[in-house]
Amino acid sequence: MDVSAARRTIMMDLGVWADRTPMHEAACLGRSLALKQLIDNGNPVNIVTVDNTTPLHDACIHGKARCVRLLLQAGAQIEVRNIHGSTALCHACAVGSVECVRLLLDHGAQINPTLTALTATPLHEACTRGNSECVRLLISKGAQLETYDVHTGTPLHTACAKGHTQCAFELLNAGANVNATNFHNTALHHAARVGSADLIDLLVEFGGDINASDNLNRRPLDYTAPDSPARLGLLHCLNSPLSLQQICRIRLRRILGTRALEVLPQLSLCQRILDYLCYK
Repeated sequence: MDVSAARRTIMMDLGVWADRTPMHEAACLGRSLALKQLIDNGNPVNIVTVDNTTPLHDACIHGKARCVRLLLQAGAQIEVRNIHGSTALCHACAVGSVECVRLLLDHGAQINPTLTALTATPLHEACTRGNSECVRLLISKGAQLETYDVHTGTPLHTACAKGHTQCAFELLNAGANVNATNFHNTALHHAARVGSADLIDLLVEFGGDINASDNLNRRPLDYTAPDSPARLGLLHCLNSPLSLQQICRIRLRRILGTRALEVLPQLSLCQRILDYLCYK
């Protein structure tokens, strides 16, 4: 339809309930000058479509940082959820726009919003799309690592189910529980299913249990293809016990949990040992 002919219907708390409007179109396409003119002419920044999408949602899902800045400065409400339960921050993380994520966080966006049956956290969204820089930023701002989504489990489960090794590393190094379960599936089960030898090696390095069984009494090895790199990697792990050095690192990191990267540099350790404990 022609967005310039949007049909306004019912007044809502957030503004006007409408079909897509010129405000949405400008935000979506990154037309910051047109958006500023619309705002200056009195168009409501919090106008929502029938699926409860605001111009801020549209700007974020397309990574249009200039438009995001304009909308926030004009008073856009930051925690509005669309019909699927997603906030603007969820959209920015899904698309991997670090600049938009920073803007939203600087304006007070909730990094750990309440979950519903339809929603995922911003951290889950970043892990789903493999946006490791967003994952790192969210963790640094206090994103909860063990938030449980009813569909995918923890962010680590999500990253491994999608085969995103760097995202998994950011989570694990920040203290995520490598052996957390989702319907008895661990991150290693997910890594085995996607056939990622690199992910399997990473998870084992952080203490992943290669003998963990799911609700079907199947181990990660049982989900690998014959003669695949993932299967060969798991067989190697089964036949090669961890060294005392590795066991000590895993045990220490498990004790320190999410405080590890903060506490370890304060200890009187040589740089080589510190780098090893911090997985550098």
